[in-house]
Amino acid sequence: MRTFLPFVAFATVARALYFYIDGTTPKCFFEELPKDTMVVGHYTAEEWDDNQRGWAQHDGISIYISVDELFDNDHRVVSQKGSSAGQFTFSAADAGDHKICFTPSSNSGRHGWLSTANPNGGIRLTLDLAIGETSQIESTDRDKLQDIAVRVKDLNNRLSDIRREQVFQREREAEFRDQSEATNGRVVRWILIQLAVLGITCAWQLSHLRNFFIKQKLT
Repeated sequence: MRTFLPFVAFATVARALYFYIDGTTPKCFFEELPKDTMVVGHYTAEEWDDNQRGWAQHDGISIYISVDELFDNDHRVVSQKGSSAGQFTFSAADAGDHKICFTPSSNSGRHGWLSTANPNGGIRLTLDLAIGETSQIESTDRDKLQDIAVRVKDLNNRLSDIRREQVFQREREAEFRDQSEATNGRVVRWILIQLAVLGITCAWQLSHLRNFFIKQKLT
């Protein structure tokens, strides 16, 4: 199936559309792109669920994406297999037609894959394309990256504050430990001095009593 999606040259274009894919038949689009044009696509695949009577996204769906340069003997620039939702990106190396194809597969065992209750097909794929000059799309990406960089910088500053607080707490703990050890040392020395004084006092008293008893016997 050939489907053409025209775009405006030298301007970034965002497109959102959805289409149906029956079974495992690939769905292809043809885009004529000028040189150095970037294409960023976001897709979401949903499968018809007879039980829910509606479209549902689940992990059993996978999408194979291929992009071929028709002007260069069908040179393949994208060959990517993803889950039910994802992103693909490529840049036009030269001006010409590009063939973008989506091929679904499912191992979910759901009845909606070839359900007759769903006349549109077993897979509904929602596609959001951003087509424009590489510099313009990269500028948008740079803005997002700058926002992320600011958040990362803020987190780093908070981590630095936490580290400084931890260092301060460790220093206070070390100072308190030194003070406790110094106090314990003074207490031990004072106890030893008291024991020495008590020992000398007891010895003096015993000597005095001995001399007293000796004198009393003599008299």
